[in-house]
Amino acid sequence: MADKVVLAYSGGLDTSVAIKWLEEKYKLKVITLTVDIGNVPDLEAIRQKALKVGAIKAIVVDAKETFIKSFVFPALQADAVYEEQYPLATALGRPLIAQLLVETAKKERARMVAHGCTGKGNDQVRIDVSVGALAPELKVIAPAREWKMTREQTIEYAQAHNIPVSITKTSPYSIDENLWGRSIECGVLEDTWNEPPEDVFLWTRSPEKTPAKPAYLEIGFEKGIPVSLDGQKLEPVALVQKVHDLAGQHGIGRIDHVENRLVGIKSREVYEAPAATILLKAHQALEDLVLAKEQLRFKARVAAEYADLIYNGLWFTGMREDLAAYVENTQRYVTGTVKVKLFKGNCQVVGRKSPYSLYDYSLATYDKGNAFDQSASPGFIHIWGLPVRTQARVQRRPTEWS
Repeated sequence: MADKVVLAYSGGLDTSVAIKWLEEKYKLKVITLTVDIGNVPDLEAIRQKALKVGAIKAIVVDAKETFIKSFVFPALQADAVYEEQYPLATALGRPLIAQLLVETAKKERARMVAHGCTGKGNDQVRIDVSVGALAPELKVIAPAREWKMTREQTIEYAQAHNIPVSITKTSPYSIDENLWGRSIECGVLEDTWNEPPEDVFLWTRSPEKTPAKPAYLEIGFEKGIPVSLDGQKLEPVALVQKVHDLAGQHGIGRIDHVENRLVGIKSREVYEAPAATILLKAHQALEDLVLAKEQLRFKARVAAEYADLIYNGLWFTGMREDLAAYVENTQRYVTGTVKVKLFKGNCQVVGRKSPYSLYDYSLATYDKGNAFDQSASPGFIHIWGLPVRTQARVQRRPTEWS
């Protein structure tokens, strides 16, 4: 009796070809697992396609709420953005997919899991390492890493085996998407001088075609988690989806980034992240209001480390858990409302308020009601400048500081 393998299945080119390839190469019975973490157009069509191509069983899991609550929102609280550009949408989805692969393999008594990642990308690391952390006894197979076919050869293999794929030689984009963002690569994007053509964008309007008037949105946070829009309480998935839709209408969330992959190469990546762009900006603006300077500066360092851990596939590690505990503690007073203005591809924070605000009007104002004691400033300046004056007196040379 043939062994079983659980394949993470998106319905795209590589995973569709992988079903037939795993049968031919390893004589395995393939069970596909399609994880819905948002923006999957037709789950039933994907399931039926897997069965048509040769899977013995096709499983679909709705994991949108888990994805947002257990992966996206912790990253949002951390302000995790890789290289100050990438909101980590795909990177956040991979550990959840790995977790569900492990759970499904145990349930189906499969000794192997598989995925469609290539040998040049980051996702192979994220899934392999996550599976190893959760179930080191499982073997991981990555067909696209083994078969060494070019994009054109993979398409030809699909055509030869009557495997329907939407991708073509003239439109060879590789796309991954979920509620937090959409990643687009390959094709003309591999030339870093080429401007991304409009057909790569699906969620965001071109700024030239956005509304002539701005839109305003008030986002309510509780302990660093977005909970309401314009005063209306919303569940996590619905809130992210609503921000996503509004941001896309105003052309917000396009990112064109040359990033440093974990495997050591630079890669040109184009992203659409409408909801992530707005919610991250709003969250940071609220933190600026309620956290002290030292907290903000240290948290920025933690945010960079947290982003690296996510990007590098280290979600299921003690280090990530330690940083998460610190981040959670910083969010105790990150409660309030942020007002953003959406216009022609730009998101601008134009207002913020919180019951825990450290902004004191009476100290900041230059008008009546000013409570700042300016008479204390000379003494402060005298003490603050003491080491500067001491060094200048003892060490100054004629050629310096002239």
